[in-house]
Amino acid sequence: MKIKKINIKMHVKTGETVQVISGRAKGKIGKIIKVLPKSSKVIIKNLNIATKHLKSKKDSNGGRIIRIEKPISSSNVMLYEKK
Repeated sequence: MKIKKINIKMHVKTGETVQVISGRAKGKIGKIIKVLPKSSKVIIKNLNIATKHLKSKKDSNGGRIIRIEKPISSSNVMLYEKK
């Protein structure tokens, strides 16, 4: 069975400034740091932040809490222009 390669076209690219038009972060503006074309999502700097609790690997190393940006659907963002 042959696997077919699918090219998914996105309307935004890495490095562009976008505005969120839907969801919890509606109205916020940010810069795209990563595009995930297979799942049609984008990661925007300092938006949609979640906390992740990490266990300690060894006794000497304590656990920690890190903050990471979660992906947002590309249909919920639009290009932003300063006028």
